[in-house]
Amino acid sequence: MRKVDKGIEPPSLTDWKVANPAGNYTGLTNRERVDIRFFCLREQFYICAYCCQAITGQNEDCMNEHVEARMLAPHRSLDYTNIVASCTGLNQCDKSHGSQSLPLTPFMNECETEFRFKISGRIEGLSARAQETIRVLNLGDTEQNNRGLIEKRKQLVNILMLKNGLDVEEGLEDDDLLRAVIEDISTPVGGHLEAFSPVMVNILRQWITA
Repeated sequence: MRKVDKGIEPPSLTDWKVANPAGNYTGLTNRERVDIRFFCLREQFYICAYCCQAITGQNEDCMNEHVEARMLAPHRSLDYTNIVASCTGLNQCDKSHGSQSLPLTPFMNECETEFRFKISGRIEGLSARAQETIRVLNLGDTEQNNRGLIEKRKQLVNILMLKNGLDVEEGLEDDDLLRAVIEDISTPVGGHLEAFSPVMVNILRQWITA
């Protein structure tokens, strides 16, 4: 994950809430829902809040996701600070979350440190809450659980590595180079981050000499 910093909600959502003081998320029109989605996409630099794959908002490749599920917190269904854009991948992220409690969220700084990604594409939880979050969102701790996401992560991270002049087989002992690459791929270009770039940042940070 990459920490998501929430901004101001869409004006259309504000106006709708004023006009419908007793309303909830199910009452929103398509206009408000689309505005929420694109505000979230811009905040997230067009990557899924959970798995970090690229999303565009086109062709139904993402959806509005309540981090604290509506069934658990109905009073937060219109709380923009509780909504992110999630991919629509089968059996992962929003589709896997459902109404389960999510102990480690993209709103917490620790979401960038309590997961460990591997060059194999797998993810490991470094705390009990991280492990539970991986289970809830099905983020690919084993091939049996989510082989598709693991393979996609592995392939795109390898592409990012080569694109930035890094070759694992030749060794990665230049800490200055690693820091430069981390800074480069952490910087959005045209408002977008590359797919799985936070995953690569996580991997590279592990290789920097303490």
